[in-house]
Amino acid sequence: MGIINIAHAGVISDAPSLTKVGFNVLSFLLSVFGVIAIIMMVVYGIIYLTAAGDQKQMQKGKKGFTYAIVGLILTFSCMAIVYQLGKFF
Repeated sequence: MGIINIAHAGVISDAPSLTKVGFNVLSFLLSVFGVIAIIMMVVYGIIYLTAAGDQKQMQKGKKGFTYAIVGLILTFSCMAIVYQLGKFF
């Protein structure tokens, strides 16, 4: 072989299946949604902490934080469902 490595093309049977590709895409998207939910928790937590007694800002912070937690729970639930379906198929 020498100094230069030669790339060898595999056969078509080495290609990942359609379910594996779909599983990887869904896993990536759900990870992104999880990160967004965590960022939103931080943002709305800061809004709540900096409200300085303003009831409107405090309600906005509580509501947004609650929605972020619901989104995080939904994301983790969907991840669990996708992993189980991936094992099933």
